[in-house]
Amino acid sequence: MNDNYLVTKSNTLITSNYDLSLEEQRIILTLASTVQPDDEDFKPYNFKISDFIKLLGIEDKSKYSVIPKVTKELMKKVFEIENGKKITQIAWLSSAEYEKGSGMVELEFSPKLKPFMLGLKEFYTSYRLKNILELKGKYSIRMYEIIKSNEFKKIAEITVDELRKILKADKGSYLVYQNFKNRIIIQAQNELRKKTDINFDFEEIKTGRKVTSLKFYIHSNKAKPIDNTMMIEEVCATVSEDENINKVIYIMKAEDIKELDAIKIYNAANGDIEKIQEKYNLSKSMTGIKNIVGWMIKAIQEDYHASKGKGKIDNFNNFDQRTYDFKDLENKLLGWDNE
Repeated sequence: MNDNYLVTKSNTLITSNYDLSLEEQRIILTLASTVQPDDEDFKPYNFKISDFIKLLGIEDKSKYSVIPKVTKELMKKVFEIENGKKITQIAWLSSAEYEKGSGMVELEFSPKLKPFMLGLKEFYTSYRLKNILELKGKYSIRMYEIIKSNEFKKIAEITVDELRKILKADKGSYLVYQNFKNRIIIQAQNELRKKTDINFDFEEIKTGRKVTSLKFYIHSNKAKPIDNTMMIEEVCATVSEDENINKVIYIMKAEDIKELDAIKIYNAANGDIEKIQEKYNLSKSMTGIKNIVGWMIKAIQEDYHASKGKGKIDNFNNFDQRTYDFKDLENKLLGWDNE
């Protein structure tokens, strides 16, 4: 499991009405982060049970029996997605498989989730898995996704009733606005500010004396006032990462890739810019690549090489091929080799 992997979901899925526990959400979002951008279908994903024990915060590692119970309950959770007059009832998982003594679990998403997680072109949201793994409130994760999906607008207004409905907090004590505000909105506000890449302020909109809507003002945590050493380190790390993302975009400037694609490639290489440069050089000596982003990710993960006997070789690459010194080529193009 890599907490730098991206979780990508359609905004329709983010604003659907469902109720998952903190542990169930962590499992679903960790599984979602393993879906690759060029995947055309869901496939079984294998995880170490020891990783799930850590993910769920279980200190006693002898309690491996907890995991099958959690996934079994998760498979019972059915939610609805409305699209015009069409209502689709969906289970999150199609299967969860354990082999005794292997220490592994195999999970697979329900195929009905494909339109909301694969091949997305518009109205979707991506974020790094690490932004939600430290959140302690189950509603904080949902609030993070809702706020994140509106980050580009900077301001978003939603009625209290609609927000309650999305969060499945529309009964019991949460019908009292003050409880809803303190236990969900304020808690999420505090957690997001401390542990994620975004934060928010909110304004209460009243109809008469009743609060009927909330207007959220969304900010990036990179823009927060720096008031301690920890925050300085966090901001600097983020800026450094942004610079590396720009390097990926520059290396692949001929492909005109988007920032999101650059992030996916950067994550696949675990931040190794030289490896990205190497694999992109290799792609230039090949033909038939239809999806350069998907090819780059696979080339990095399976370590494609230009010559036989040096690593994984794909169908287009079963012979010795021409390689390039990217730095030397760049200098020649810019005329720096004459200086």
